[in-house]
Amino acid sequence: MGVGYSILKERVEAAYLLLEECRVCPRECGINRLKNEKGHCRVGLKAMVSSFGPHFGEEPPLVGRFGSGTIFLTSCNLNCVFCQNYDISQYRYGEEVTEEEIARMMLALQGMGCHNINFVTPTHVAPQLMKAIMIAREQGLDIPIVYNCGGYESVEVLKLFEGIVDIYMPDFKYGDNEVAKELSNAPGYVEVAKRAIKEMHRQVGDLVVDARGVARRGLIIRHLVLPNNLAGTEKVMEFIANEISKHTYVNIMDQYRPTYRAANFPKITRRISQREFMEAVQIAKRFGLYRGFEEFI
Repeated sequence: MGVGYSILKERVEAAYLLLEECRVCPRECGINRLKNEKGHCRVGLKAMVSSFGPHFGEEPPLVGRFGSGTIFLTSCNLNCVFCQNYDISQYRYGEEVTEEEIARMMLALQGMGCHNINFVTPTHVAPQLMKAIMIAREQGLDIPIVYNCGGYESVEVLKLFEGIVDIYMPDFKYGDNEVAKELSNAPGYVEVAKRAIKEMHRQVGDLVVDARGVARRGLIIRHLVLPNNLAGTEKVMEFIANEISKHTYVNIMDQYRPTYRAANFPKITRRISQREFMEAVQIAKRFGLYRGFEEFI
């Protein structure tokens, strides 16, 4: 059950206080975004959106019949050298928008029949999105909220979203901090992601779907297989199975391609092989993780 308006309003106020000496994400830049100062993510007070609309390329429980209502946020708190959406995340293609405008987007997506509101790369603008949700709920928004992120999250912020976000969909990109630092400029990624995913699961539990197979609540974890086992699949699956749940919906993804700056990193200049992907799937199965990824193979 979601939180009431008065609690949601208090959460929004608390979230905006985190912008004053910014600690919205684990980088904790400390700049004053309320005065439009810009830190690592290069986004000030206003969120930026590149596009929004029904999306049919997400996981089946999100897509259903009428699509996932995606809102693509501009910029990112990660710097993945192989990012497939680098025009949005790194080159910052998009427009500044108010919270009221985001709320209107959400209501429009609901009006199109979308099964959920899917915030793509929300981390660095979490307070603004929380306020937009508050505004949209007052105007009739009642479909699930999806927090679709890179896993490099602040537990302090995630706790503010309890009862607001229905479905968490983090990446768990790496099992090794040195690889995370080299490929995503994400110091301490492994420990940060583990703490974040534990908090997400505490809030929403394993994925729950309705009679149509459409997601209503719960956790989905994505793991992109990289060449030469750089994603550290075994460590990632071991953590999910032993410290989250063997019933976790895991999407093991095979769509890596060397784009953006990947040509500068010799170990990731090629696509993965079928053998590398199947090895990742077998690792997940060995740890008792069967839910989700079998739909993709």
